[in-house]
Amino acid sequence: MKRALENIPPHYLIGFIFIASAATLLGAYGFEYAGGLAPCQLCYYQRLPYFAAMLLCGTAWLRPGLAHGISAALMAVFLAGAGLGAYHSGVEWHWWAGPASCVAGGSGGSVEDLMAQILAAPIVRCDEIPWSLLGISLAGYNSLISAGLMALAALAFASGMKEQKHAV
Repeated sequence: MKRALENIPPHYLIGFIFIASAATLLGAYGFEYAGGLAPCQLCYYQRLPYFAAMLLCGTAWLRPGLAHGISAALMAVFLAGAGLGAYHSGVEWHWWAGPASCVAGGSGGSVEDLMAQILAAPIVRCDEIPWSLLGISLAGYNSLISAGLMALAALAFASGMKEQKHAV
């Protein structure tokens, strides 16, 4: 099994990372719009690494010579994503305090419109678990997914090292 993983070309792994990132974002938006789970501020922050990863993966596909460096950047992006997910999980489990401004918001026109929007908006707290499966919240799953994608990025990096070594 290990040998089979070592022989996967880096651009295949980067393509899979792109697809997995897109699927994770689609899942988050599905929970939000189809499932009615309003995200908190930390939930929004946890989406950013997936957008960054998709941009990096697209760049690697357009510029294959950059794939090795991009796989290193992907490791850092998903390390940050796993950290954000773990931090949010800790806030949900009340292991530590979350940010003071832990409310999802929007923008309005006039001060009166903004005030009406604020008063009508449901408060979404970062320290509450709106959904879980097997005792793991969405933030926990995000951390696990990010850690798995970080491992795939590391594998792409190692495969790129192997390819560079054989090219010399």
